[in-house]
Amino acid sequence: MATSHSSRRLRNTDLRVDPETRPGWTLPQDHTPRKGDLVYCTEGEAEVARVCGKTSDGNRILELRLLERNVPPFFASASNVLVRAAG
Repeated sequence: MATSHSSRRLRNTDLRVDPETRPGWTLPQDHTPRKGDLVYCTEGEAEVARVCGKTSDGNRILELRLLERNVPPFFASASNVLVRAAG
């Protein structure tokens, strides 16, 4: 019997946010986003609900709540979100 593994159909590029798609937004190089900050992730704009532990590469884990859809909060690495550029 064959089983479906839908996660196998995802490409790594589908899971990475591309800075070129959001002019005026950058990778958080100097600081980790804080609770209440707005970020852009692969699912759209989100608010940081909580800053959690660290990933194996030392980046913080963020609990995010999407702004435009009513879905449960989810987690993302701070290295895979964009923040508004200062200025």
